[in-house]
Amino acid sequence: MSLKIPEDPRILVTRTDRIGDLMLTTPVFKALREKFPRAWIAALVFLEHREIVQGNPFLDEVILYDKKGSEQNVWGQCRFAGKLRRKKFDLVIHCHGTNRIHLAGWLAGIPVRIGYARRAPWALTHVHPYNKKEGQKSEAEYLFELLEPLGVPAPLKPETYFPVTRRAVSSLENFIFHHRIPEDRPWIVLCPSASDPTRVWAPEKFGEWVTRRNREHPSVFFAVGTRRDRGVVERLRKSTRVPVVDLSGKMTLGMLGALLKRSSVLISSDTGPSHIASAVGTPVVVIFGRYEPGLGPRRWQPLGDRVRVVVRDVSGVPAEQRKFSYFDEITVDQVSEAVSGLLGGSTMKMNKKRGA
Repeated sequence: MSLKIPEDPRILVTRTDRIGDLMLTTPVFKALREKFPRAWIAALVFLEHREIVQGNPFLDEVILYDKKGSEQNVWGQCRFAGKLRRKKFDLVIHCHGTNRIHLAGWLAGIPVRIGYARRAPWALTHVHPYNKKEGQKSEAEYLFELLEPLGVPAPLKPETYFPVTRRAVSSLENFIFHHRIPEDRPWIVLCPSASDPTRVWAPEKFGEWVTRRNREHPSVFFAVGTRRDRGVVERLRKSTRVPVVDLSGKMTLGMLGALLKRSSVLISSDTGPSHIASAVGTPVVVIFGRYEPGLGPRRWQPLGDRVRVVVRDVSGVPAEQRKFSYFDEITVDQVSEAVSGLLGGSTMKMNKKRGA
């Protein structure tokens, strides 16, 4: 059933969870803009994720939610809802259901509130069944079910978007210069960690892959992550004699996007940077160890044609005998084959300075 909304509506899209989840929400912004070309479209995201959406050409506004700071307590939550009320949105689309954000939309008095039947669904006016855990399609494709009442069609091939700004490129260039990073060899980025340890391939296997790859194709290797990932990165570096530049905690999200855009390939555990890489056109090999439908690659792999997934085939294993994770059974040979197949053997691009 279609909704009655103003011809030029003020639309709020909320997504307050992880980096990859927000990246897979970016196709929604484009689809809304195409359906409502004169609408005011805003995205509500975590403060720390602002560089993912600031500069997105399909958005008019980015609203930052500081869950760990100014919006941490009940009074901050009320002030935030008041801020939303003053913006007079006609509808809100909650792409990820949380008690706080559902409540904020309700307190703000937004007339049409669309979201999933989990976590304070009473605060919504239009409730969609929470069917994502079935894992039958991409997270991005699931989100378009929320837009059906608005008459927004799902694209045949949704694409993610990440803005690589001139400022981020300039910051990366300064970093490269001051740290004397070689530019006469291909760059390879490794992302060995993730926010959830059940999504991590062993860092020692990353190190073994680096040793093999460098023997055949000498390259510059980077390891990215947050400050909390430094222990994992250090384990990777100790497992190979090949130098690996530790960038954990040293890159903004914008700089990471600029780095990935200049690099030849990203080898990653199942985590956010893989989605940024695919959005900027960099080949990606993603290692998945979990098989459950709502956690596996069918729902969470990056969008795009330059993506290869390495995963354990459990189709022949009875459900009652399956393990929670199969990362320990994924070999370095499998990852090497995926990289070679994606890059066409030894084809690797050299690093040339690129603008935004």
